[in-house]
Amino acid sequence: MNGPEAPTEAPQRAVTERTREALAVSLRGCDELLVEADWLAKLARSEATGAPLRIKLGLDPTAPDLHLGHTVVLNKMRQLQDLGHRVIFLIGDFTAMIGDPSGRNTTRPPLTREQIEANAKTYFDQASLVLDRERTEIRYNSEWSDPLGARGMIQLAARYTLARMMERDDFTKRVRTGVPISVHELLYPLMQGYDSVALKSDLELGGTDQKFNLLVGRELQREYGQEPQCILTMPLLEGLDGVEKMSKSKNNYVGIAEPPGEMFGKLMSISDELMWRYFELVSFRSLADIAALRAECAAGRNPRDAKVMLAQEIVERFHSRAAAQEALARFEARFRDGATPDDMPEVVLHGAPMPIAQLLKQAQLAPSTTEANRNVEQGGVRVDGERVSDKSLRLPAGTYVLQVGKRRFARVTLKAA
Repeated sequence: MNGPEAPTEAPQRAVTERTREALAVSLRGCDELLVEADWLAKLARSEATGAPLRIKLGLDPTAPDLHLGHTVVLNKMRQLQDLGHRVIFLIGDFTAMIGDPSGRNTTRPPLTREQIEANAKTYFDQASLVLDRERTEIRYNSEWSDPLGARGMIQLAARYTLARMMERDDFTKRVRTGVPISVHELLYPLMQGYDSVALKSDLELGGTDQKFNLLVGRELQREYGQEPQCILTMPLLEGLDGVEKMSKSKNNYVGIAEPPGEMFGKLMSISDELMWRYFELVSFRSLADIAALRAECAAGRNPRDAKVMLAQEIVERFHSRAAAQEALARFEARFRDGATPDDMPEVVLHGAPMPIAQLLKQAQLAPSTTEANRNVEQGGVRVDGERVSDKSLRLPAGTYVLQVGKRRFARVTLKAA
């Protein structure tokens, strides 16, 4: 999908200051807007006619909960919603059964209908913590995908070439390395693109990893005689580790339905540099306010103050102001005054005496024994408040309070094998 874009098809209209402000809102924090001239023309037309634009975001219900990474595009959708446009929250119950190959070097296992329905139940409720529920249109792509049938799928596939499909990086890499590509994976971008035809969308939002799929939608709209949608891609939010994108499977996420204290503690654990990335992508503060706060920290203000502001803003958004204040108080009591949390996980394990690294892994305080040993080497492991420095330590049967870093605790009862 690297060819030149077609000329702007929307009629040219006078661009007012209000339209330019709407463009600035669209561009804040985004990675790419294609095609900007087309979007400006759509905005101008909307202002002149009073007709709201149709803005689409599709999410496949591949997990039961949303995390902060999802809210990067949801925040943008809310900003455009507040400008008066019609936002469509599309739950990909049909496409989830295919499995999105984006960013994958292997075939994604498809979900069952039962798994999809269970996950979809929570999606819109959680998305409504960001979007205005009353002004959001919720749709399921099975509405138009199921009725297509075999004949319709063949007719849709005839509108796109294999050569264009193989321009996708994920596919070309897999062909080069000999990793199989199932035929059903080629259908995924087509079906997502067909969603844009069915909904007659003016703009589709997505992460940077969705660019190919979004462009397919633009192309299919041309094929069906529609004005092609513009696409707006948002950066992928890094997880708590600051390296991998936020993902529940990588255990580096902040779930928007998590308890306030857990959410607050996770946000306080991110690095000072990553904090500014989170401010830009998930905070509702103005860019001017963020720039001023960053300048204060560069001039000597403790970055922890800014991190507290970020954590409180996020907790307040998804819970309440009282919950945010209580989370701060509990956090300060725990880490400034040396208190241990009252609500730490209780774990029972067998196999005493057990090496400390194995114990941390089984208690889910470290993803692997290698990482557990690294935490010991760095002085980040405590047993009953005492720092552990010996990687060969083996704990006998008993009950222990284990701590890794500043916020990971567990009360572990270790029994004989």
